[in-house]
Amino acid sequence: MSNVIQVNIENLVFDCRVSGKQGSEAVILLHGFPESSFMWIPLMEKLASEGFYCVAPDMRGYSDNACPKGVENYTIRKLYQDILDLSHALELKRFHLIGHDWGAIIGWYFVQNFPGNVLSWSALSVPHPRAFAAAYKQHKEQRKKSRYIKWFLIPYFPELFIRSNDFAFFRRLWKRSRPEELENYLSVFRRRKCLTAALNYYRANFGRGKIEKTGPCQVPTLFIWGRHDVAVSSMAAENNHVYMLGDYTFLPLEAGHWLVQSAFPEVAAAVTKHLEKNRLS
Repeated sequence: MSNVIQVNIENLVFDCRVSGKQGSEAVILLHGFPESSFMWIPLMEKLASEGFYCVAPDMRGYSDNACPKGVENYTIRKLYQDILDLSHALELKRFHLIGHDWGAIIGWYFVQNFPGNVLSWSALSVPHPRAFAAAYKQHKEQRKKSRYIKWFLIPYFPELFIRSNDFAFFRRLWKRSRPEELENYLSVFRRRKCLTAALNYYRANFGRGKIEKTGPCQVPTLFIWGRHDVAVSSMAAENNHVYMLGDYTFLPLEAGHWLVQSAFPEVAAAVTKHLEKNRLS
């Protein structure tokens, strides 16, 4: 069973879903777009049953009281700094990190900048930023899969389109989500400021110059990717190993982008094995 707590970080208040016994070895889970911490409930319950303490924040822009205005408030540096500040607020010195979609992007930057804080890293769907960038430059398939990003950079119009017909566009993306999960997502995106904030992740990091550079990953890493992913090409996923310096496991699945919803048994088993392998106690 998970509960929601509020965590204060300066002038922002993050809603964080927690599961497991506080004081146990910790896991922080980072959701992507367009979802919320609700997506992690089944995995959190599984990991809590294995003796882990799980924390999944509704990220900056998704928490109602951690949703500052302005594109400049959604740079990658602010996004990964939130995770460091959250870990300090909860007194989590070292922890396992899991991320999907934008949560994976943020996670790659976090493990680059704070490797000593992370016991293990599990990235779902999105590979190392340099693997993605190389595929974008060299692979027509990746450029085709990434066309939606340019559309998100346009002011105002994407918000109008996404909200039309009671979020019909998002509902197609959420077709594998449980009814209660879908309702949670709608409760987030029906707040106008939250939808714009979520799109500002793209506008701040792809629309205003080059995103911050990253180096090779030294943290023990599990990367899970679906062969039918609509956003990430095979080249980006299969060349991810080039940027790994530490222990690395790559798990391709017969699934799409929404791995937790479409391939939960495989994801849960792989993540649990990875965490157990890198457990402190």
